[in-house]
Amino acid sequence: MPHFTTSDGLSLFYRDEGDGPPVLCLAGLTRNSADFTWLAPHMSGARLIRLDYRGRGQSDHAPDPKTYSIPREGQDAIELLDHLGLDRAVIIGTSRGGLIAMILAATHQDRLAGVVLNDIGPELSDAGLSRIMDYVGTAPPFPDLDSAARALMQGHAADFHGVPFDRWRQQAEFMWFEQPEGGIGLRYDPRLREALANPDAAGGAPDLWPLFDMLAGLPLASVRGANSDLFSVDCQARMQARNPGMIATVVPDRGHVPFLDEPQALEAIRAVLKAVE
Repeated sequence: MPHFTTSDGLSLFYRDEGDGPPVLCLAGLTRNSADFTWLAPHMSGARLIRLDYRGRGQSDHAPDPKTYSIPREGQDAIELLDHLGLDRAVIIGTSRGGLIAMILAATHQDRLAGVVLNDIGPELSDAGLSRIMDYVGTAPPFPDLDSAARALMQGHAADFHGVPFDRWRQQAEFMWFEQPEGGIGLRYDPRLREALANPDAAGGAPDLWPLFDMLAGLPLASVRGANSDLFSVDCQARMQARNPGMIATVVPDRGHVPFLDEPQALEAIRAVLKAVE
């Protein structure tokens, strides 16, 4: 299983599959490289690289949770590209991954060939942020993954209309695991909540629009779940107004976040890859 060592000594897991233009996939806050499982079969002709951030998935947990920050995770992404000998890559950033992409546009723009922002923008809605803070760092109160998947399906029925149980069961396994003693465990360091409680450690900025503006000139797409509670219609519209070259698409029957195998999402991703070529 491939790992590389960061400049501060952590071993981070990554997946590296396929041939073609490199595409670096960066997941959401508590998620990991498995989240791009649905996208991978549609990425023939590209080199798909998927990173487990520090403290997530199969990567080391950090001794200091303050390093669970967007700038540090962005640096880890650059160090992975260095490890692989890649000058540039397209970034597909889901939620937090999109925020990392915006940071990198400001700090390492020359390393970005293009960017796809999956259900994220320079402004985040209070409702979505509140929902995230409700669960970060707490293991779900279910006896097994089947029960957890049923809860996911029921809880997201309105926002993800028509998604079958089998997919929620796989998604549950990406996010959690069954503990030998019973119950569900997290596939991330629960101390991530400590980083979020400290705005400086979380890498947030009062105004993220200047970071978004640094994406100007790059092939860029914005994918929004039609039912998203984190990324608003208004925010995407203002992004389009500031960057008229940005491809803006909406995925019906999806909340936060689209799986990226939906036709609308795939069309946007392919458009960015074509523009890069």
